[in-house]
Amino acid sequence: MGLLASISIGGNEYVQMHTYEVFHVYVGDQLAGTVSDPKVVEDYIIDKVKRLEEQNPNVHMVLNSDEVAYKAEKAYKIQSDDAGALANLDNMLKAHAVGVQLVVNDKLVGIVKDKETAESVLNRIKEKYAPQQKDAGRVSVLSAPPEPQAGESVIQSVEFMEKVDMNITEIKPEEIANPDDLVRKLETGDVAPSKYTVVKGDCVGCIAKKLGISRQLIYEKNPWIQDDKIKVGDVLDVTMLKPALTVKTVEKVVENQEIQHDIIYEKDDTMRAGETKTIKEGKNGMKKVTFLVTKANGYMMEQELVGEEVVEQPVPEYAKKGTKVILGEGSGKFIWPVLSAKLSDYFGMRWGKMHKGVDITGNRNIMAADNGVVTYTGNKGDGYGNKVIIDHKNGYVTVYGHLSKIETTKGKIVEKGEKIGVMGSTGDSTGVHLHFEIQRNGVAENPLKFLSR
Repeated sequence: MGLLASISIGGNEYVQMHTYEVFHVYVGDQLAGTVSDPKVVEDYIIDKVKRLEEQNPNVHMVLNSDEVAYKAEKAYKIQSDDAGALANLDNMLKAHAVGVQLVVNDKLVGIVKDKETAESVLNRIKEKYAPQQKDAGRVSVLSAPPEPQAGESVIQSVEFMEKVDMNITEIKPEEIANPDDLVRKLETGDVAPSKYTVVKGDCVGCIAKKLGISRQLIYEKNPWIQDDKIKVGDVLDVTMLKPALTVKTVEKVVENQEIQHDIIYEKDDTMRAGETKTIKEGKNGMKKVTFLVTKANGYMMEQELVGEEVVEQPVPEYAKKGTKVILGEGSGKFIWPVLSAKLSDYFGMRWGKMHKGVDITGNRNIMAADNGVVTYTGNKGDGYGNKVIIDHKNGYVTVYGHLSKIETTKGKIVEKGEKIGVMGSTGDSTGVHLHFEIQRNGVAENPLKFLSR
């Protein structure tokens, strides 16, 4: 009995010593072989991927390694064959190229190597219109934009107006696009040059409206145009790029603007009618004005006045004034010529040209901004369309342009708030609005200097 027990124990130990664990390797439901350790296969896959990347540096190659599975087994004297299993795996693991499709408004525009390259292409286009830094003033793109100071512009948001998708898909290596070429395609749309010949009755605004393009584009492409003067036969470059992507930016712009001081008159019956004499000089004040400027690929779409803050109060001027009443003399204090006014363009340089007033939308009835005498009604063909000019007999003149209908006459004395016409889109105008100017002693000044919310 003792001998038999000794033999049994020795046999069990022998079996245990010769029992091994192996791993059957499958690709899908196909057996590739048996290995001693899964690490053998994992090291092989890593090496194969590395070799594929070296052979295809411009393409992202993928193996169907996600189909590899293992089944462990322990058995007496079971054998593994690492080399044989790896040889079978070499035939069973298939490599294919994958890339990222850049899709704009459900239309494929190009394929790049990976998502990082796609995002780099998109960021290059955004940065063209929303750079991290501009030479003139400080322009920054931040997650929490700071409040700009006077003379500064801070980007509030940057986004594409189109729907942009990035789809990972199996591709052919030759389908990969060069990132530089793709940026150029997205920015230009591969548009050919286009020309326009001026015909009788044309004006810059008329051509822009006819072709459905921006006046700014015409000015930029044809810098020889001065004071909107073009003649029949002139050939304009009106090439309008049609980029696949449109970058919409919203900037907060802050400017310092003067506030016109008031004049307080003291009547003097020793002075001739209409004559004035300054007793104490006044001083203009200052206000900080904030705009939100919306642009599409750098072209201004909309400007909105969102805030005014008085920085320095104006100091009134004191003057003597003759007592004889002069009909049509203004008070020097102006009202908005439109009720529910909203500004669509501002005073100053625009597209390399001087914009001498402000453009206003709102209620279409146009009112005299102050008492005065109407000195002109009609259309001179100077781009203003139907316009009214009022002389306020105190050095100030106001101009009202693009009216659809004039409801006053030359020589008439009008009072502040009196209706003088109806808003329209006559002359060099691309939409219904009022062009409003304030001139002092023959020089156009910013109307916002005299108007406030």
